[in-house]
Amino acid sequence: MPELPEVETIRLGLKQITLTQAIQGGDVLLSRTIAYPVSVAAFWQGVKQTKITDWHRRGKYLLAKLSHSENGDAGWLGVHLRMSGQLLWIQQTEPLQKHTRVRLFFPQGQELRFVDQRTFGRMWWVPPGEACDRIITGLQNLGPEPFSEAFSPEYLTQKLKTSQRSIKTALLDQSLVAGVGNIYADEALFVSGIHPQTVCARLSVDQIERLHQGIIQVLKAGIEAGGTTFSSFLNVQGVNGNYSGVAWVYGRTGQPCRVCETPIERIKLSGRSSHFCPHCQSPTTKA
Repeated sequence: MPELPEVETIRLGLKQITLTQAIQGGDVLLSRTIAYPVSVAAFWQGVKQTKITDWHRRGKYLLAKLSHSENGDAGWLGVHLRMSGQLLWIQQTEPLQKHTRVRLFFPQGQELRFVDQRTFGRMWWVPPGEACDRIITGLQNLGPEPFSEAFSPEYLTQKLKTSQRSIKTALLDQSLVAGVGNIYADEALFVSGIHPQTVCARLSVDQIERLHQGIIQVLKAGIEAGGTTFSSFLNVQGVNGNYSGVAWVYGRTGQPCRVCETPIERIKLSGRSSHFCPHCQSPTTKA
């Protein structure tokens, strides 16, 4: 699933390409991709002939601000890529990919194409005057953005001090911190020197401070590398992300640790793979 760096990479690309351009129409090839309104016709009535004035990101959600040149506010277009979604900026004449779900047509024969093999991705049109989180209800449960002042070592300490979950499981909880997923949770734990099975309540103040900085560090590195491509992630121009080439532990099972050369190990936690270095990440306080 695309995580914060991948979604932010897409947001930056869309902001460069699509601003002030009118959505002239389009096509919905899989109706359940449109989460709101219930009617596909109502979705098109809401977004057609609107212009995108800005792109925002909240956790793993993309939010495009829409406007009418004559009437002003036209609401929002929301997108969640989920497991395998891609947003590609291409010519309308390009052959349709097998898993194309929604097409948004723009001037000069361009389109924004939503391709989604697993079909879990969703789009919303939020009418003007409505709060995004009332329509896109997943926004209601998100924790602070990791680059915000609200995400502080003190906040993290307060949230973790009584939790009996493993720290890896906790980091995947979007109500703790928005946008961190399996890849960057593993990476943050490595640079923090924390074993993924460590019980949250057993973390020291120093470990939590290192983890706070580690989360920010690996997310920034992921954005600078244009995201991670291990399976399906592409930016809006169809280009792979580069972070996988410099990842510390994720996807490197059996390969030597970049610090101590101990082979990277992989275990399952809450049904998800966790990658770590058994030497650099002490297991002394794990569950």
